[in-house]
Formats: sequence, C-alpha cells, structure tokens
Amino acid sequence: MNKSLTRSIGFWLLLVLSLASAGVGGWLIAGQIGTMTSTLLDGTATGIEVYVGQSLVVVGAALLGAGVIGLLIAIALTAVQALMPSTAPVVVEPIDWTAESDAAGEAETVVDPANAHSTARVSDAGESADETDEAQNGSSGSTATATKISVK
Repeated sequence: MNKSLTRSIGFWLLLVLSLASAGVGGWLIAGQIGTMTSTLLDGTATGIEVYVGQSLVVVGAALLGAGVIGLLIAIALTAVQALMPSTAPVVVEPIDWTAESDAAGEAETVVDPANAHSTARVSDAGESADETDEAQNGSSGSTATATKISVK
C-alpha cells in the first residue's frame, strides 16, 4: 500500500457512492413515511400510498444501510492506512562538485602516439598494461579472444 488513499480513485468512488446511497435512502424513507402518516391520519389513504409506500420504505432502508456500511468501510480503510508504517524517505546528499574537479586534476594521462586509443596514468603505466592483459585472458570481450574466434 504505497499509494495514498487520497490519490486512489476506488476510495473516492466508495466514499461518494456511499454518501449518495445513504442520502437517497434517507430521502426515500423520510418522504414515504411522511406521506403515509399524513394520509393515514387524514383518512384519505389509498392502497397505493400505503402498500407501495411500505415497499419504498424498505428500498430506502436498504439504500441507507448500504451507504452506512460503505462509509464505515471508508473509515476503516483510513484507519488501517494510518496504522501502516510508511517508508522512510531516502536522504540524498548534495553533490560536492569541487571534489570531482580536484580528482580530475590529479590524474594526468599520457597518450602514446603508437597507441592513441589507450590512455594510462603516469604512475600506473607499467602496472595497468600487465593487469589488462591478465584480465582479458580468456574473457569473451577481449581483443585477443575476438580475433581468434572464427565465425562460421
């Protein structure tokens, strides 16, 4: 659950539809109960107002109940999200550009005219040639291995 509830479309749909369902259910119940009560007390009640009114009150009660349950689920989701530990933000240190320029100034390179494609540090010129030869013996990316392989 890395996603925030406030950014979740499903959470907002649950919340809005629950509120709408509870509102419509409450409106149906209040309207039908009011109509039934006034017509029954006046003595002008018809069968349609009484029997259909009872059915609409049951439908309104179902909608009201579904809306209340949806609101309780939304509250429970919010509580669970609050109890879940959040990941700690990664602290990124600022780059020290002066340290990189100092290191580049210290490493002097020597370019051999015969091997213009290879460069080596002055202090490590002898050692780096031996290390590269040993490192490339048998490796699939070495020049010596690539020239010995015949592709058929």
